[in-house]
Amino acid sequence: MRVLIVEDEQDVGDVFLDYLLELGHQPLLVRTAEAALGKLVTERPDAMIVDINLPGMSGLEFLQLRPIRESGVPIVAVSGVATEGQARECLRLGAVDFMGKPLPFDRLSEVLTYLEPHALDRKLNVKDQAHPDRRRHPRVPLTIPVRVMEYSGTEWQGTSIDVSAGGIRVTARASARTGIAVRLTFTLPDGGPTMTAMGLLVRIDVGGYAFSFVNLTPSEAGRLHDLVARFV
Repeated sequence: MRVLIVEDEQDVGDVFLDYLLELGHQPLLVRTAEAALGKLVTERPDAMIVDINLPGMSGLEFLQLRPIRESGVPIVAVSGVATEGQARECLRLGAVDFMGKPLPFDRLSEVLTYLEPHALDRKLNVKDQAHPDRRRHPRVPLTIPVRVMEYSGTEWQGTSIDVSAGGIRVTARASARTGIAVRLTFTLPDGGPTMTAMGLLVRIDVGGYAFSFVNLTPSEAGRLHDLVARFV
């Protein structure tokens, strides 16, 4: 996920950056709520971590802004000196959680894991609404092992049927429902490293499970485009 961190303390912000990178997220750090407002438009974060004691506009004031409330971006509020009343106010204003400093990183990881599938689903829905007539990516036959890890912890093995720059279709003996977010691990026949991609199960039919890739890195997207181009 793309996570916007709003934290004015340099050392604390650096800790956030390092930890989120270790979890596989894409963190972006700003020092003020005012700067976060601009990034909300240009960077389109999937989640935010906001210190409520910021210079200038406070985190509580930030939570009350209409653009923030209407954005639908989930916010984790944090503070080292907040009162119980301030914590309750953050939750009342829409924060999904409140955490005191020093931060319980295991709990933060759990919250972000919970938010990730919802962020993927929201991102795909927005994309579908903005491009209802978008042309399908060309698919090419491909038979490789695929490991599917659901966010519930369920893991299953499958075999790909075909692949495109936007997704992969997998056959497997599994019980799954559309809309779930997963991590897909597979090795393309291009000599490159094993790929682990985030995806959403968008369709189940007699041909298998169709997954749409989300948040591919430029390198991963390039590998898929090159592979498909060899057969189209």
